Amino acid sequence: MSDDEKGISAGTVMVSFLAGAALGAGLALLYAPKSGKEMRETIADLTEDAVDKIKEYAKDAQDKIKTAIEDGKETIVEKKSILASAIEAGREAMHKEKERTAAS
Repeated sequence: MSDDEKGISAGTVMVSFLAGAALGAGLALLYAPKSGKEMRETIADLTEDAVDKIKEYAKDAQDKIKTAIEDGKETIVEKKSILASAIEAGREAMHKEKERTAAS
């Protein structure tokens, strides 16, 4: 039986072979032995990078929170002013209606 009769083409076999070779090369690099000093330096570098990124993300989060709080305060002041104006307009309308009803 040929490969075509089994449903596997030569191209598929070649791609699979190349993918396996690339995966094997990657694993070989990951498991290549390093000296203790090199490994500690690598870990220290990775740790330093991680700490720097965490600090950066924390600062960005703080800035966004401060901005949100300031925007919220401004919104509250604005809504409070609108509500006070609406209440005052309602009082004036009620007072005028009382005067109109009393005059009748």
